[in-house]
Parts: sequence; C-alpha cells; structure tokens
Amino acid sequence: MSKEHLSHFLDSIEKMLSTPSTKSTGEVLTGVIESFKDGVIEISGLPNIKMGEVVQIQGTSIQALVLNLEKDRSYALVLQPTTEVKEGMFVESYGNTLSMPVGDDIIGRVIDSLGTPIDGKPAYKIQERLPHEKIAPGVMTRKSVHQPLQTGIVGIDSLIPIGRGQRELIIGDRQTGKTAIAIDTIINQKNTDVICVYVAIGQKSSTVSQVVEFLRNA
Repeated sequence: MSKEHLSHFLDSIEKMLSTPSTKSTGEVLTGVIESFKDGVIEISGLPNIKMGEVVQIQGTSIQALVLNLEKDRSYALVLQPTTEVKEGMFVESYGNTLSMPVGDDIIGRVIDSLGTPIDGKPAYKIQERLPHEKIAPGVMTRKSVHQPLQTGIVGIDSLIPIGRGQRELIIGDRQTGKTAIAIDTIINQKNTDVICVYVAIGQKSSTVSQVVEFLRNA
C-alpha cells in the first residue's frame, strides 16, 4: 500500500470514529443512572449509545466516558471528582466522543485531562476541539528523526544521542532523579522553538504545584 493510500485509509477511519451517532436534528437521548459505585455509573435507557461516547449528567457539568456495553445497560466512568452524582439522575447523550479544546493560548497554562484550566487564570481562547483518541501516523508517514535535542546534562548529551520526536524512557528507582532529568531538559529548551508539555499522572496536587512553580521561576 502506497503512502498516499495509507494516509487516506487512516483519515477515513478517524472520521468514522469521530462522527456523532445522533441525528443531525440535534436530538438528545436521555438515560437513567441505576447505580453509582467507585466512580462508575450504571446507565439504562440508552440502547444506541456507543463505546467511547461521552455522556453528560443532567443539571451538572459532570461528564462520564462509556467504557462497557451490555444488552440493556451501559457503564461509564465519571471523569471529574464529584459528590453530586446520585442514583436516579438523568444522563444526556449527544453522540460526542471524548475531545479536548485546544489553541495557542494553552501554552504556559495548567489544565486537567479535559482541558479545564486549574491554575486560577481565566479561560483560554479555544480554536478547535481535537479527539483524545486518535490513530497515530504510520511509520512511513512520519518525519524521520534528524535534529538533536540537548538536555543540558553533559553526561547524557555526550553518551546518549536524543533527537526531536524520539521517545526516550527514563527508568529508575524512587527518588533517583527521574523527574529532575525531565524538568532540566524542559528548562534547557527555553528561548528555543521547542514546545514542552509536562504531564503528571497520579501525582499529588502539592507535587504538581511545586513543579509548576519551579518551571515558572526558571
């Protein structure tokens, strides 16, 4: 398969996955929460819901991601910490998949996994929404790694060649400086055309706040 055909094939699959399942008339489908346990809601009354769809808890800003489908019910993971969700509440389905608002103003901001600012600053200007799940470009369509990326750490830069666009895994025991290496690399890209994104998964809020403050003062 040629590069053009492969790219067209992947684009077609991506459009198919991101196409809303509800009608173009703006129809909103409604279901009922049967139970809520350990962050997962059990929903009935939405037979046409699809895997990976995002539903809205009626009367709130809480969203849930559908992760399991059964014959007459579905299960969705609540995406925000909340005490508002109760059994018997209604959920609304718009046929949307999980997406995130993006724009140039997002650079320098601290956001959660849904794109909501959590740094106390005003909302940023949204240019478009991009899907969370997206088919990665094939190996043949990717640009080759041809430009070095300097970490600023002499020992690493002299022994380990790292290029822009290259994945590099940092392995080590706890408290051995893995995060420090990543942060030093980010700081070393200051005043260059490299955009760095720091993703904290499963970290305490205090730890994330320390990293944010350190990067802002660097």
